[in-house]
Amino acid sequence: MESFFARASDMTNDFSFFARASNVTKDFVTPSIEETRKDRYASSVGGWNGAKWDISDLYKTKWYAYVSPQNPRPRNVQGYNRNLKMASAAQDLLLGKIVGILENEASSIAGVRDKVEDIKQELVSMKAFLKDADGKKAQTEGEEAWVTSVRDSVYDVEDIIDEFTYRIYEQKHGVRFARSLHQTFHIPKNLWYKRQIAKKLDKIKGTIKAISEMNQKWIGHGVVPALEGTSSSHDHIQKWMRDQAEASLFTNEDDLVGIESPKKVLMEHLVNGQQGQAIVSVFGMGGSGKTTLVAKIFNNDIVKRHFDCYWVVVSQNYVIEDLFRSLIKQFHEAKKEKIPGEINGMSYRGLVEILVDYLNSKRYLVVLDDVWDTNVWAQIRVSLQDKQLGSRVVLTTRKNDVAKFAFGVVSFVYDIQPLGKDNTWELFSKKAFSTHPNKSCPPELEPIARELVGKCNGLPLAIVAMSGLMSSKESCSEWSNVCNSLNWHLTNDPALGYMKAILLVSFNDLSYRLKHCFLYCSLFPEDYLMKRKRLIRLWIAEGFIEHVRGVTPEVTADRYLSELCYRSMLQVVERNEEGRPKQCRMHDVMREIALSISEKEKFCAVYDGKDEGIEARRLSIQSEGEIKSSAGMSQLRSILVFVKETTLPSDCKYLRVLDLQNVSITNLPDYLGYLFNLRYLNLRETRIKELPKSIAKLRNLQTLNILGSEIEELPKGIAKLLNLRHLMMYLYTGDHLAYRCVKGTRVPVDVSKLNNLQVLAGVEAEEDTIRQVGCLTQLVRIGITNVKKSDEMILCDSIQKLQLLRHLSLMASDEEEILQTNAIRSPPPQLQAERIQCTWCT
Repeated sequence: MESFFARASDMTNDFSFFARASNVTKDFVTPSIEETRKDRYASSVGGWNGAKWDISDLYKTKWYAYVSPQNPRPRNVQGYNRNLKMASAAQDLLLGKIVGILENEASSIAGVRDKVEDIKQELVSMKAFLKDADGKKAQTEGEEAWVTSVRDSVYDVEDIIDEFTYRIYEQKHGVRFARSLHQTFHIPKNLWYKRQIAKKLDKIKGTIKAISEMNQKWIGHGVVPALEGTSSSHDHIQKWMRDQAEASLFTNEDDLVGIESPKKVLMEHLVNGQQGQAIVSVFGMGGSGKTTLVAKIFNNDIVKRHFDCYWVVVSQNYVIEDLFRSLIKQFHEAKKEKIPGEINGMSYRGLVEILVDYLNSKRYLVVLDDVWDTNVWAQIRVSLQDKQLGSRVVLTTRKNDVAKFAFGVVSFVYDIQPLGKDNTWELFSKKAFSTHPNKSCPPELEPIARELVGKCNGLPLAIVAMSGLMSSKESCSEWSNVCNSLNWHLTNDPALGYMKAILLVSFNDLSYRLKHCFLYCSLFPEDYLMKRKRLIRLWIAEGFIEHVRGVTPEVTADRYLSELCYRSMLQVVERNEEGRPKQCRMHDVMREIALSISEKEKFCAVYDGKDEGIEARRLSIQSEGEIKSSAGMSQLRSILVFVKETTLPSDCKYLRVLDLQNVSITNLPDYLGYLFNLRYLNLRETRIKELPKSIAKLRNLQTLNILGSEIEELPKGIAKLLNLRHLMMYLYTGDHLAYRCVKGTRVPVDVSKLNNLQVLAGVEAEEDTIRQVGCLTQLVRIGITNVKKSDEMILCDSIQKLQLLRHLSLMASDEEEILQTNAIRSPPPQLQAERIQCTWCT
């Protein structure tokens, strides 16, 4: 939930209003008691008695502090704290923001506290409902329509809040309607604001009241079933997946491709090796063929002769006693004995005793299929005791952290790889062209078929599903239609339903915040290599990252990314020297599924040149041309552009993200300075030569990236961006063979005011600048160019003040300069590498 409070400092002396936007910063100033007393007389007419809220330490203390002239010492306001806890428990991002705004801004306005409390309680309930609905999933069209109406209403409420904040901004900066209204009619500021707030709150209350009435009218009277029963749908999917897993035991090996090499590797680890117990983990994303591979090994004659073999499907929701019963039943079935009926009523202890006694003298192979957490091993290992007979346990999992868990015995992890191009084509042809001569593709279909196969990226589940769908298509037009509208077919075609269901299991297992982060990745084009740092900064700007006490948002976001990679939701393409993901990508099929979810929930949309109205909160522009204005444009919170030439939509005053990397623009939009909500501005590799002075108005900006642009100097107003956390700069000199192939950017001296800066990359060295760098004590990464020998002492003195610094990049003024940095008496303890080089990666 977001937590920055941007002051509307010139507000009326009748009340104090704080517009909520991103992370708590030192820019927030709590009104003093003396200032509060000055307001006492003016506000007493409204019966408020000059009360003000002290919320600067909202996330550091247990209670809100209520401060008034009569009671200068804070006292607990337990009702508000209880509701904050309720909101935090639900973890819905949209409603989290709205509840916080209403709670901390509007509640201090005379005469509306009761209204705010009512609205807040309704919003908390809506928030809990959405999270509950998200976890259970609607079964019927009625349920789905109801959930959609609640979600749409939440978006509407967010728009009202942001619109009001924007009006406050307009009034503060004297623009358009608000200023002219006061000048013409001479309406007192406090009266005008009160009327505006009252109107907005009434509108919010009316919206929520309508939703509540719909709830009573439709769900309450049984027209739309309540969501409590929807877990049966999840159970049905789980049972279907268990059945499919066990069906793998009977798959004809002739129908499989690319299995021999991994089969040989795993057989070696099972049959040979030490006498002690060992665990073999087979890891891969859903549909990668883990279960099929292990099933072929399980049924191998050599394995059958070497082990007593048992197979258990675990899945997400398991009961340990049921797993024990499954093993015991297999014991009796192997002996062709009748399964005793009493095992269904046996206790945990009784079941364990049977298992331990039976396996006491056996060399067993137990397959635990579809494992989602490490607790399974902790619970089941008591029954699988190690008698030094060479027993093995094989588990399949979609989660890397489960596969690499320290089980306490010798273990081996096999990371199953996608099928190669030849094997992919062979498998597809076997299924799609089974009725054709030699099961070969007709020449006229081959270009389209190969394009469609390419979208499967070697994922066996996708290949089999696609080939099944296409086996009934004969004409080129039918094939082209599927290839060009894969998203639609994933959503609507029953032939792809089981593939989508299997892949959605991984998505549905994500936390609410991780779902948002994953869906956000679908904004990037197909096969796009997403850089870790870019993703992290975007997620922070969007407010997806949970506030964790004592941990920076960057560290938390980094954990989110690692979690998505561990779960195979994202594929790691490159890792850095520390082993963390450096670049990753989305599987094409997973991306299509993410897009279908995003469009349905109005989370995001991709503009591909089609003249369709935009009804999403985030827009990815992937086709050149002018985007026609529509009603949905004013609701946009993010715009990411992935083409060279485009015309940006106008009237996007609520933008949080504007990513124009590699776009051939020379000037920024005139309305940039009015994007009061903007957190992230990426101008990397653009042709912009100068930042407008109005950038100083972007007080909520957290990331500014001008790497590779033509900007040589930052305006003085940059020092007003007190929330800035990441500032990346430098420009190319044009001479790639020269020592100084890049040039830093000059910054104003008072850059030292940017106390929240985590990254400062590509700053041009000047004596005053180097000295001021020592004041930026939150820096973890810095890059300085044009460093001279005469700067050494000042530089070393500044660097040793940066106790959080982990990466230092220096570039000398010319190749004759020799920089000595050993004058740093006490280097930052976390400094991993002191690098003197020409370029650096940010």
